[in-house]
Amino acid sequence: MADPEIPEKFLGDHARILGEVAETGRRLTRDELEARRALGREAAEAGHQLRALVNLHLSATRTAWPRTALRSGEVATDAVLAAVEQAIDAFAEGFERAQRLTVRREEAARREFIDDLLYGRSDLGRLAERATRFGLRLSRAHAVAVAAGPEAYTETDTVPRSVETALLTRFSGRKILLTTKDGRLVCIAPGSQPDVLRYFAKQAHAATDGGQVAVGRPHRGPGGVVHSYDEALDALDLAQRMGLDEPVLYAANLLVYPVLTRDRQAMADLVRSELGPLQEARGGAEPLLQTLSVYFDAGCVAAETARRLALSVRALTYRLERIHQLTGSDPSDPMHRYTLQTAVIGARLLDWPAKEL
Repeated sequence: MADPEIPEKFLGDHARILGEVAETGRRLTRDELEARRALGREAAEAGHQLRALVNLHLSATRTAWPRTALRSGEVATDAVLAAVEQAIDAFAEGFERAQRLTVRREEAARREFIDDLLYGRSDLGRLAERATRFGLRLSRAHAVAVAAGPEAYTETDTVPRSVETALLTRFSGRKILLTTKDGRLVCIAPGSQPDVLRYFAKQAHAATDGGQVAVGRPHRGPGGVVHSYDEALDALDLAQRMGLDEPVLYAANLLVYPVLTRDRQAMADLVRSELGPLQEARGGAEPLLQTLSVYFDAGCVAAETARRLALSVRALTYRLERIHQLTGSDPSDPMHRYTLQTAVIGARLLDWPAKEL
């Protein structure tokens, strides 16, 4: 049965065409086919369902049938069926073209909105209005998670699609925005729903074959999304420089690092004064700097440090003594340890000694 809510104008002159086809056996003309495509586009833009529109055409065909094919015999029946097939095919073609165009427009609008949102462009009030179209209420706090894998991803790749499917299956009623940006996966979710970003992190880590995920802190307003996104990016950058290999990084747990580098000049002075003498060692500063980094990560336990560095304990002890000789600071002395460890962290943050300070 045809949907009574669909206007019969979308049938056009369907009945007249069938009547003529039954009488003459002709096929639809080029103009008639183009008219059917135009009706299909109009119906798609009006928001009707293709299934209901096809039913409308079949119902109209059934209604007109006694006045056409039954009166004219088997040949006319075949001609009418062929005409119905032509008419519906052209109508569906126009409908699908309009839908594809709408999808492309939606994707372009979505991409433009995401770019403006993540880069803080556009008027913030206007941005908040546009956000409602995509299910976000920017007056509330939102958090952003960013996943980086071994390769760059686009929205049409298998990895983002599989992560999106998993999220929508698990949280079908939640307001989530998932996209890709600069080759990374990005998930924006309400700050009151940390379970969404935890699940995103789990799925993204698995889908990217062990990629790393960073989660920014929740912040309010359109500018809050940018802030959270920047925190997640900074966490990924920090992980690369500091050699942090945790699968999921939370910006809230890494706040000490921005504090340490807030006064960049002071940190550079500390690195130069504490670790600069290591450059006099054979092989340069890097081997001894790595030794200190692993030593502190191992809780200053010599046996564990030696294991991680694939050294004997005796060789490790020699390195620590050499560091003491060059810097004047003893890594095993609690009084010296804090300064040395802070300098080592600063060296990683400032990419020393690869970059001059």
